[in-house]
Amino acid sequence: MDYATFLPMLVLLLLIGAATGVIAGLLGVGGGIVLVPAFFYLFGKLGFASDHLMQVCIGTSAATIVVTSIRSVLLHNKKGAVDWAILKSWAPFMVLGSLCGVFAAIWLKNTALQAVFGGLAMMAGLYMAFGRAEWRLGAQMPTGPVRAIEACLLAFCSALMGIGGGTFGVPLMTLYSLPIHRAVATAAGFGLLISIPSLLGFLTVTVPDAPPLSIGAINLPAFFVIIPMTLLTTPYGVSLAHSMNPKPLKRAFALFIVLVGANMLRKAAGW
Repeated sequence: MDYATFLPMLVLLLLIGAATGVIAGLLGVGGGIVLVPAFFYLFGKLGFASDHLMQVCIGTSAATIVVTSIRSVLLHNKKGAVDWAILKSWAPFMVLGSLCGVFAAIWLKNTALQAVFGGLAMMAGLYMAFGRAEWRLGAQMPTGPVRAIEACLLAFCSALMGIGGGTFGVPLMTLYSLPIHRAVATAAGFGLLISIPSLLGFLTVTVPDAPPLSIGAINLPAFFVIIPMTLLTTPYGVSLAHSMNPKPLKRAFALFIVLVGANMLRKAAGW
């Protein structure tokens, strides 16, 4: 990789990491739903577009979630907010679902992955915009076959998109009457259960025409630049969240996610 390519890539990665950290701290959403489309745009503009580029974007995003989830779980655990009973009982099914998601991501091509990401991102954005706090599926977290199915499906969709446990996990847990602060903290643990198997899976694959300095489906420059930037800027997002009303911004971000999803669907359709 020459300097003419590396320097623009570095600058754009710094900006992406900084923005992702602020958004995560301000709105309490995982960075993956921002990072995957940002990586796809970045690598495409730098001339690394290929039939397997989405795999690299998803794999690199999953790798960053391992680090950010560990930090988040530790911070939430200090406040006693993590529900370890839920994590232990959901863990086997989430690991299984995550591995299935990785295999599906490896098997699918760019257009299919774009369609999946676009459709699920639009669903998440619409729920973020129009979901109601009083909506309920039950008075307590499910057990038995329902738990197994929901845990596998949550992890499968998250791994397939390269996102953590918050995008789908927080809404699901609040629908089962778990308090929001406990749902957010426990979803950080979901992120670990999803991202660690994803990381191991994406490290072992062979991706033709991957961007330079990639191992499997994980691009090392993107990983090592994004991590410190998100860790550096997330506290600023948290401070902003406490100094202003985040609800209008959350609705605006929901609209942004819907538009990102729609754009992915447009690309998948070849428009």
